Amino acid sequence: MSKGRIPTIGLAAALVAAASGSLPGPATAGDGGAVAAAAIGGLALGALAGSAAAGAYGPPPGYYPPPAPAYYPAAPAYYPPPPRCWWEPQEVWNGWAFVVRRVRVCE
Repeated sequence: MSKGRIPTIGLAAALVAAASGSLPGPATAGDGGAVAAAAIGGLALGALAGSAAAGAYGPPPGYYPPPAPAYYPAAPAYYPPPPRCWWEPQEVWNGWAFVVRRVRVCE
């Protein structure tokens, strides 16, 4: 077992022992909210035990590297015109026969 797992098992055993020793008695109508207080206390103990068993996050890294220098290439001075394209029907061989399909044609 690892060294970090042994205290966790010990904490779990202690919580089970504490929970079994504090079992509530029968509830009666005139107990003045003791049942509600026991339920709230049990929830609080469960939250404390859960947070203790979960542990904390690791420490943050001690050094954050600086951001990379930003380089933006200069915009070109001349943009060529887009190609002139259109769709036209042409006969195309599909493996069995010639069929008429729309084909994109560009200059």
